[in-house]
Amino acid sequence: MPIKVVPHSDQHVEAVHEFNQRMLAGGSKWGFYTDPQPDWIPPSPGAPTWREYHLAVEDERIVRGGYALKPQTWLINGAKCVVTDWQGPFSEADVDVKYSPLMLSLLRGMLKKYPLLFSLGHGGTEEPIVNMLRKMKWGLRGIPFVFNICHPFAFLRRNRYLRTSPIRRLALDVLAFTGAGFVAIKALQALHKIRFRAAKVPLTAEVVSEFGPWADSLWEQNKDAYTCLAVRDRDMMNTLMPQEGWPGGTRLKFTSASGEVAGWAIVHDKQLTDDARFGSMHVGLITDFFGAPDDAASIMTATHAYLVSQKVDMIFANISHPAWIKGLQSNGYTVLADRRIFALSPQLDEALSPKSTIAQGLHLTNMDGHGPHGFQ
Repeated sequence: MPIKVVPHSDQHVEAVHEFNQRMLAGGSKWGFYTDPQPDWIPPSPGAPTWREYHLAVEDERIVRGGYALKPQTWLINGAKCVVTDWQGPFSEADVDVKYSPLMLSLLRGMLKKYPLLFSLGHGGTEEPIVNMLRKMKWGLRGIPFVFNICHPFAFLRRNRYLRTSPIRRLALDVLAFTGAGFVAIKALQALHKIRFRAAKVPLTAEVVSEFGPWADSLWEQNKDAYTCLAVRDRDMMNTLMPQEGWPGGTRLKFTSASGEVAGWAIVHDKQLTDDARFGSMHVGLITDFFGAPDDAASIMTATHAYLVSQKVDMIFANISHPAWIKGLQSNGYTVLADRRIFALSPQLDEALSPKSTIAQGLHLTNMDGHGPHGFQ
C-alpha cells in the first residue's frame, strides 16, 4: 500500500518506537520523537508559533519516517507572513535504500503545507539531503560560526574538534603548557577589538524571568531596522522561552544609565562532557538577541560580560546580521564563514530576493530554528 503522511498521534507511539529500533539496528544515529506531544512549544489555540510532528506511515501501521515543523510569524520587508523551520525528514532510507524516494516525497509534502520553508544547520554541503535540496533549486546560504575563547588553556586541552590525531594533541598540549597558545589567542582577540572597534554605551544586565511590556516597546521601535526577521515581541518570546521546561537558558534585559531599555539577549551555558565538538569544556551560547543594529556592539559587550561571569571556557553564536557579527568582533570574537547552511525553499528564496536582503538585512539566530537543539 502507498505511504501516507499523517499527524503524529497516540496511536502511533508503538510504531515510532519500532521505527527507532530498526534505525538503531541498521546503524543510523537518527530516530523520531516517540511522544506525539512536542515538549517544546506544543500547538495551542492562538499561539504565535508551535511545533508539529508528522509521520510517513505504510499500511496504516508501519512508520517509515517523520519530520517536525515550526511555523512562526516573520516580517519580510515589513509584511507579516508565516515562515516555517523544518527538522528532518528522518526516514528509513538511512538504513534501507528501498525507501530513498521517500525523502523527496516528504520534502514535497512539507512544501505543500508551508511554502515558505527553511532549515538551519546540516553537517556539510555534500550531505545527501543538501544535494537533494540543490537539485530542487533551493537557495543555500552560509551562516558563520562566531566564537571567543575565554580560557585558552582549557580550550587547547579539552576541545575535541581540533584534537583529532596524536600529533595535533601533542601540538596543542605544547601550546597550552608553554603559554604560547594563551599569548597567540589573546593577541588575535586584541587585534579583532582594534580592527572592529565600535562606539559602545555601558549597559546594565538584569536577569529577568519573562519578557514584559518593555519587550513590545523595543520591538515596535526597532523592527523596521531589519529587512527580514521573525517577530520578537513579548508574546512570541514568552512562547519560545517558557519559564519551565525546555529550552531553559537565561533572559538578559539591558538598560542604559538613564534607565532606557536598549535590548535583550537569551544565553545558555553548559558544562559539556566528551562532546563531539567542544569536548569537556564549559561553553556559553548566545542563543538570541534583539535591539537596534546601532546598539549591537553595546548589547554584545554586556552579553559577553555576563557569560564570562559564569566562568565559561568559550562562547559561540550562529548569527547572520552583519551589525551583530561586527558587534561580537568588536569584543574580540573570531568569525568562521559559512559553517552552517541556511536552506530556503524556492518560494522563500524568491521572497528574500535580491540576495543583498540576506547579506545585509536578515536577522537569524538559533532560536529561529530548533532553538539550542544539540547543545541544551
